[in-house]
Amino acid sequence: MIEETAIVTRTAEGIAWVQTRRKAACGDCSLNKGCGVSVLEKMLGDRNTTLKVIDPIASRSGDEVAIGIRESALVEGSVAVYIVPLVAMILFAILGSAVVAPWYGLPAEGSSILMALLGLAVGFGWVSAFSRRIKQDTRYQPIILRKTGYDSVPDRAIPITRI
Repeated sequence: MIEETAIVTRTAEGIAWVQTRRKAACGDCSLNKGCGVSVLEKMLGDRNTTLKVIDPIASRSGDEVAIGIRESALVEGSVAVYIVPLVAMILFAILGSAVVAPWYGLPAEGSSILMALLGLAVGFGWVSAFSRRIKQDTRYQPIILRKTGYDSVPDRAIPITRI
């Protein structure tokens, strides 16, 4: 489970909207003044992201919570968004130069480019259909795992005091 801390902004029956703060790991890095990631972070600034999440713990507005999503859902979603359109584009480009160009007597380079664009469009169409199919699937949706902060300390915890 991949976890992130967020603040609940509003709630509804079994659902909450939470706000997460986008952050980079530049603060702890010794190269933070010279790398491209830190330059982009400075240009984009601190931005918050609002997410709709499943709320099994009946949180309230203002609660600090830990949200999570399954690793497998993140990997499958990443493959769908990044790999499928790329593979479709490459396969269609090969098809354009190896099949379409000789079949119609067209230049291989032009056919390859046009078919690559068509393949990219087909890949994005597949991603759109995939995202519609998993939209209501709870395996692909983030969920509130627990409240964080001082209020989330279990009742059985024993406070430590100094003597």
